[in-house]
Amino acid sequence: MPILSFDLGVDLGTSNVLIYVQDKGIVVREPSVVAVDKNTGKILEVGAAARNMLGRTPGNVVAMHPLKAGVISDHEMTVRMLQELFKAASKKSLFNPKPRVVICVPSSVTEVEERTVINAAIEAGARRVYLIEEPLAAALGANLPIDKPNGHLVVDIGGGTTDIAVLSLNGVAVSSSLKVAGDTFDEAIARYVRREYNMIIGQVTAEEIKINIGSVFPRPEETSMVVKGRDYKTGMPRQITLTSTEIYKVLYRPAKQIADEVLSVLEETSPELVGDIAANGITLTGGGSQLWGMDSMIYEHTQIPCAISDEPANCVAIGCGKSLAWMNHMQEGPINIARRRIMRG
Repeated sequence: MPILSFDLGVDLGTSNVLIYVQDKGIVVREPSVVAVDKNTGKILEVGAAARNMLGRTPGNVVAMHPLKAGVISDHEMTVRMLQELFKAASKKSLFNPKPRVVICVPSSVTEVEERTVINAAIEAGARRVYLIEEPLAAALGANLPIDKPNGHLVVDIGGGTTDIAVLSLNGVAVSSSLKVAGDTFDEAIARYVRREYNMIIGQVTAEEIKINIGSVFPRPEETSMVVKGRDYKTGMPRQITLTSTEIYKVLYRPAKQIADEVLSVLEETSPELVGDIAANGITLTGGGSQLWGMDSMIYEHTQIPCAISDEPANCVAIGCGKSLAWMNHMQEGPINIARRRIMRG
């Protein structure tokens, strides 16, 4: 490795950005939220500090997610967020050259979206940018032996997208990307509370409910949680008690969409690879895979053993970090995943 090489692996997620520095591991883990002063355009906070401002800012300050459903929705804010996070990552280094960066993208990404990611990273200070498909990075991070002619199925449930892919010989045989993931579960909970209880809750509260009492498979024992919010009609503060059974009914439908998509990917896969997957099992990665009962629910639909990887939320970032080792053999710029898929079809 050249002395002045400074390489980063970036998991640019809808909910969180994780940055992996070569030989140091994950050094930055921040929510992908930016708080900006509307009057001056100045960035006030990035990451966890900005996330704490969601729904709590004065009129001139806006806290926002610059990524939606796994792709960039606000280019300028993404650039400025990456600038701050690249700076935070380079503080761990003795020198501060422009980094070479590997960034993961969803399987369904278009060429335009690829170029947007590359341009944002270069404007934020990257010297060169390489892209890697999210499920491929997740499989690397989960230590799956994907370099052999043996099929492995990875389901990566992130904040904005769920990526499902059959991998073999360091490549993607069949893949699909679904805009049903962690954020979808949060939105479903917020809608349910508004419809059933006439109470409005914020995104942060909805996520807390999902983590504490959410499930997509019947729990052996019912649990409950006190939730505070604002009355829809009067605007006054209010609190209610929600049960895990209620939330299970709310989350089951979007979770079943993920299970159905896994089945449709299996239908497109060659019989030989399906045989391998039946023997190797399905690997779940991503923060959304930690939702209670997700592995059991997918097993119920596919009848294929399902296991959650050791560090599900870190798998993609670790995989990006591992791919830095063969960066010199990677293709710079857009990888035209969508075009490759059309050619294959």
